[in-house]
Amino acid sequence: MVCEIVLPESLRPLFRKPFGVLYEGVGGDAVRSSVKDLDNPTKLISVGDVTTFHLLESNIIPDILIVDDRTKRAPASSQVVYGTKHQGFAEVTVDNPAGVITEELISVIGDALVSDRNVRIFVNGEEDLAALPAMMMAPIGSVIMYGQPDKGVMLVRMTESKKAEIKDLFDKILEKQDHKEQFNNVRRILHGH
Repeated sequence: MVCEIVLPESLRPLFRKPFGVLYEGVGGDAVRSSVKDLDNPTKLISVGDVTTFHLLESNIIPDILIVDDRTKRAPASSQVVYGTKHQGFAEVTVDNPAGVITEELISVIGDALVSDRNVRIFVNGEEDLAALPAMMMAPIGSVIMYGQPDKGVMLVRMTESKKAEIKDLFDKILEKQDHKEQFNNVRRILHGH
């Protein structure tokens, strides 16, 4: 049985609030303005094709990048798709439908975090919610960057308090799931056990 965590409609407004600092701008402008605040993170995780493309274009190499060859639910340009295929990355493909977080996605992100290689996670489906498990599992001092469509790029620095905030949000999501017992393994992975 595939374990899929569905983001309930009632909790969607919680995802509209910023988890970090929004750097406003279009395309590379937002990424370039955020670079000065990276401060040598423990891990740099990029979620989203356009954000990843502009990081790589600026010679900022994430430890982990998570892409789906799409932007704003439409196919990304061939320039962006090609630009996220960096040769220095181990490639992993994972299935993850829109609006859910699969146990497989969580597992792949966890494996990438302990890998001694840079990892490109290609999501067959949608990566929009991948930032959440990435924030849950990333070590303190890591930075997660993801796009805010038509606004800019979000930079989230993982601190103890930020981890507690994300854990609380994730626990709310898990509480809204049917058959809660099937999520015990997911809960264990996300909490680092």
